[in-house]
Amino acid sequence: MVNSVVLLKVGRGLINDVAQQLAALNGVAEVYSVGGQYDLVAILRVRDNETLAELVTEHMLTLEGITYSETLIAFRAFSRHDLESMFSLGME
Repeated sequence: MVNSVVLLKVGRGLINDVAQQLAALNGVAEVYSVGGQYDLVAILRVRDNETLAELVTEHMLTLEGITYSETLIAFRAFSRHDLESMFSLGME
């Protein structure tokens, strides 16, 4: 499984429309509208790098309204549960 975060800048007035189109794509697990430098954050979960490349370049970036993207590929996932177990080692 390959997990990725895609940061997106979107044309003015198109955030909701682009977010809905992204959310409908296979492999896009979640889409968030955010404040700050980017307009949307998409969380992708796919089976392999080839599928990720296809999703990003052939499907996501062909959507009208996306003006810039930055794709971050996750190496390792940490959850609250994982962090709690790390900090509790040797503690009783």
